[in-house]
Amino acid sequence: MSNLVRRLTGGKLVLASHNAGKLREIRDLVVPHGIEVVSAAELDLPEPEETGTTFAANAKLKALASATATGFPALSDDSGLSVDCLDGDPGIYSARWAGPDKDFSMAMRNVQEAMLAKGATEAAKRGGQFVSALCLAYPDGEAFVFEGIIRGEIVWPPRGTQGFGYDPIFLPENHDKTFGEMTPQEKHGPRPDGEPGLSHRARAFALFEKYAL
Repeated sequence: MSNLVRRLTGGKLVLASHNAGKLREIRDLVVPHGIEVVSAAELDLPEPEETGTTFAANAKLKALASATATGFPALSDDSGLSVDCLDGDPGIYSARWAGPDKDFSMAMRNVQEAMLAKGATEAAKRGGQFVSALCLAYPDGEAFVFEGIIRGEIVWPPRGTQGFGYDPIFLPENHDKTFGEMTPQEKHGPRPDGEPGLSHRARAFALFEKYAL
């Protein structure tokens, strides 16, 4: 990431999302910096169609839509679960696997069934990663993307009721709790050694924090 990223200089920041779980996590990360935030959902902005072929492209599309519509800088997130044995699926279609009702219990079952169809019954065959692309966009069209990745194992059955989405089936490397079993602090809070938080979103935010705040 270049250090030539344009820095935020105060004022309002639009969180370009209608996903309650994402909004909660991003707001928790941004607010300590004294930035006034408002969500696209609170502003009743329409959700743009996600036509990009990568997480970064979709994040940029969403951030620019909110920045253009409001005249304020906007921060978006496009993220999802990519499973190795499924050739990266559900990937950018992670939300679509949950259907129109955003039923992630169904989505997790769909992932499990697809993995079993590939013969992925052993831990060594059940690798995957969570990816988060954060995009900071300005009303003049300038935009910057920050990407965070965390590797792990896809477990079954789901474990834990914390978090959202696919969190209950994702066991990060070198940990014994799924994201669904972790508190928000464990998942994305800063670590005692000063390293960024564990989650993909926290890792992307650490780059945003370093270069744009």
